[in-house]
Amino acid sequence: MSESAVNKAPEDVRAGPAFCYQQDLQRNKATVRIGVVQMTDEAAEERRLGNLPEETNRLVGRQTELAQVARLCRRARLVTVTGVGGVGKTRLALEAAAGLRSRFRDGVWWVELSPLRKGGLLPHTIAQVLPLADQTARPVIDVLADYLADRELLLVLDTCEHLTDACALTVQALARAAPGLRILATSRRTLNVPGEEVCTVEPLPVPETDDPAAAQADAVVLLAERAAAHAPGFAATDARRAELVGLCRRLEGLPLAIELAAARLGELSVRELTVRLDDRFAVLGETDAVVEGAEPPWHQALRTAIGWSHQLCSPAERLLWARLSVFAGSFDAESARLVCADAFLATERITDLLATLVDKSILTWQPTGGGERYRMLDTLREYGTGWLRRLGEEEALRHRHRDYYRTLAYRADAGWIGPEQIAWYERTVAEHANLRTALDFCLTEGDGHAALEMGGALWFYWFACGFAREGRHYLDRALALAPAPGPARARALWACGLAAIAQGDTETSLRLGGVYRAAMADGTDETPPIVAVHLEGGSLALRGQLTQAAEVLDAVLHLRPVDGRYLGGWLVALSAQAFVHAHLGQYIEAAAVAEELRVVCVRRGEIWARAWGEYTCALAALGLGQPEEAAVHARAALDGKRRLHDSLGIATVIDVLASVAIASGHAERAARLLGIAEQIWQTLGIPQMGSPDLLATRIACETQARRLLGDDAYQTAFHAGYHTDPDTGITYALTTPDTPPAVPHGVPG
Repeated sequence: MSESAVNKAPEDVRAGPAFCYQQDLQRNKATVRIGVVQMTDEAAEERRLGNLPEETNRLVGRQTELAQVARLCRRARLVTVTGVGGVGKTRLALEAAAGLRSRFRDGVWWVELSPLRKGGLLPHTIAQVLPLADQTARPVIDVLADYLADRELLLVLDTCEHLTDACALTVQALARAAPGLRILATSRRTLNVPGEEVCTVEPLPVPETDDPAAAQADAVVLLAERAAAHAPGFAATDARRAELVGLCRRLEGLPLAIELAAARLGELSVRELTVRLDDRFAVLGETDAVVEGAEPPWHQALRTAIGWSHQLCSPAERLLWARLSVFAGSFDAESARLVCADAFLATERITDLLATLVDKSILTWQPTGGGERYRMLDTLREYGTGWLRRLGEEEALRHRHRDYYRTLAYRADAGWIGPEQIAWYERTVAEHANLRTALDFCLTEGDGHAALEMGGALWFYWFACGFAREGRHYLDRALALAPAPGPARARALWACGLAAIAQGDTETSLRLGGVYRAAMADGTDETPPIVAVHLEGGSLALRGQLTQAAEVLDAVLHLRPVDGRYLGGWLVALSAQAFVHAHLGQYIEAAAVAEELRVVCVRRGEIWARAWGEYTCALAALGLGQPEEAAVHARAALDGKRRLHDSLGIATVIDVLASVAIASGHAERAARLLGIAEQIWQTLGIPQMGSPDLLATRIACETQARRLLGDDAYQTAFHAGYHTDPDTGITYALTTPDTPPAVPHGVPG
């Protein structure tokens, strides 16, 4: 706090705890970690972590393989489950990982790699799965190594065959850094990493005879169970046993082939199905071109079963199957209609065709909180891609996919500052793999302009939704591809600057602010002045250069986005201005700006920027000696950040709630809140956003809590908060204390 700011503060404010925090701010500019503790075994057991997907169908057989994987994971750092496509590697790994969960203090984490097309984003994908929201500009592999270094954790990398080189490098780097890390991978090929142990999965055993015991063979049991799911009442009766055994033998015990065949037993008898498969075997060579180049070569039984399933589909179903292969991860019916429909495939037919492909086990239906979505197994997607290529439509469909997701990015941008913000957050997160694929396609095709447009439109995704690192990955490449000035490049530069601010890379964001000023000076850029004000002022504020930041940000009051393109930037600039006023001790000015921001957001039904407005209202109220009002605003801010899963905002707001608790005389609550926030800050990689002012305020809060409670009581309360489940911790922070203050209001610091 400057001397002039001190003199401007009212006398009663200078006597209160909030003012003392501001004095401590000047004495504690050094960036240090505070209150860091190690998790005890007991607390870790209570907070068993992981994200294993749920499996609705039981695993049939595989007991020997499960025991082998468990045994290998006890002695090896890397275990790779290999086998041909469709043999059940993923299902086996999922079951094995669930069985191993109790051995890993820090959880079992599943990383799905099939939607990832480029190896360069492999570390990003792993980091996004873990409870890690690091916002720094450090290399992601270094962030992962630091995070995993002291943890006992199982990482499951599913479907590695198209990224084996990237997987091998990443696995070796992480294994060197993290002695407690174990990795279980699934791949058609080994990763060829020193020390790698391999579990090769073969097709399910098929009985050589059709005696009564044959009905208990794993392949026959799987066929009967899956058939019953499609044809209720279906059973492996004595009369049917020989036919079932014969069908399993024809399919050579390959699980995916059996699953596809079982889907047809609701409409065909076992005998009819077997005859058709025999016919398919006879003409197998006709479909070789569809799957040519698969590595390693597909098992003949799988090729037969897929080709036969394809043959039994109607022409419209086959065409949709092929066209859906351009999607990565999951997709919804709207996406399928707008990407796949044309004169040959009517829009109104898509929904029914999706349902029939689900019935035939070509697609998997996934109900989610955001609506129904669909997914295609990798092996079936590969087959569809082969047919799409054979039809000569692959390039056209990939362009349509790109165009659809570019339009989706525009729609999300237009709707972000409004009442549909939560829905757009959920939609873009659900479409992450497809947005990534569309951007990769732009860059691979050398279409820098399209990448700039899409990357710039997704500014909110990079900045507000926690994907700053990935945003810079794409924006840096797009900017290098398309250096010509213009609105698209200007918006992409702004988005890149926002991502840099989110990472605490204020050197880059300041530089980009200067680029704007230069561009506007020579008239070659249409970017409004608000962009430079926001990037420069926000960066200076985070660097602790409050006086300079105030001079820059004061211009924000005279600027309004003309066409709404930079409304988000203007709102964030208002938040930064209120923040600077508060930390300069100009609490009345801070309250006025924060209230303006809050009112604008309320009028628009917006949540994300409003939460920052509520946060700065809390800062101002706390500085003015109004802790009760500060608590109301801070809880409103936390509720908004919670709804958008904004870890950075959540940690920041819980810190201020700790300061509110101290100012209200609830020292034990303050210590507990500091512990809850610290747990979240450790996942972000940059304490208190790199702001010396926020860091000093937090240190002052801890100092006062220790003084009021004593070290032992403080540590007990802090540990309780630190070891609390994050959702439970947020719920605690949102509650109003139901006990009277332990000390009179206004205890000096």
